[in-house]
Amino acid sequence: MAVRITKNTMSASIGKITAKLDKLPNDAFKFWYKITPIKSGNAKRRTRLQGNKIKANYNYAVPLDQGKSRQAPKGMSAPTEEYIEKRLRGIIRK
Repeated sequence: MAVRITKNTMSASIGKITAKLDKLPNDAFKFWYKITPIKSGNAKRRTRLQGNKIKANYNYAVPLDQGKSRQAPKGMSAPTEEYIEKRLRGIIRK
């Protein structure tokens, strides 16, 4: 049995992987946003994606992320990290 890998097949595969990786910060932000607790809506309104970083710009961001809300007992960072790791494994395996 022989496996033939050409430059064209490698380029196509790398291009697909790169496209999925480029979308990952936005997908992670959407996940973070979805699991952010809602009381007044301030936390969701004041959270932004800047480049590839999620910025939570409100004075109770740290306590909220530490699980001080019954709506998000694990906070948002840890679940989002798990989401990213799962997505990366899926991207790499395909």
